[in-house]
Amino acid sequence: MPAFGKISKQRLATCDQRLINLFEEVVKEYDCTIICGHRTKAKQNKAFHDGFSTLQFPQSKHNLNPSIAVDVAPYFLQKPHIRWNDTKSFILFAGYVKGIATSQGLKIRWGGDWDNDWDVTDQTFNDLPHFELIE
Repeated sequence: MPAFGKISKQRLATCDQRLINLFEEVVKEYDCTIICGHRTKAKQNKAFHDGFSTLQFPQSKHNLNPSIAVDVAPYFLQKPHIRWNDTKSFILFAGYVKGIATSQGLKIRWGGDWDNDWDVTDQTFNDLPHFELIE
């Protein structure tokens, strides 16, 4: 059975309890790794300047403390463990996460379908590891 490692647990601990509960359930069946929870001003602005975010500090949901956004990637036992260019794996993973979220009564947005219309082809910015609570 998959489980989070020490670093993933530390990163997830910076998130809202609802995200913690969601991904603790997800990882029971779908191996994944936590890339980022809360982001400091320096990390958020670096993500913006590097093209990984469209928002500067403090506009991102990652900037709240606890964070109401988290970046998570499917994790593979064979190297490379994270397959950044494998969009199909990210889409499959997102569908699983959204299903678990629905079963928990959570409303979330995924960075591969910002408008939540289930059409992954109409995005102008893809952030496939990104999940955020809709409040």
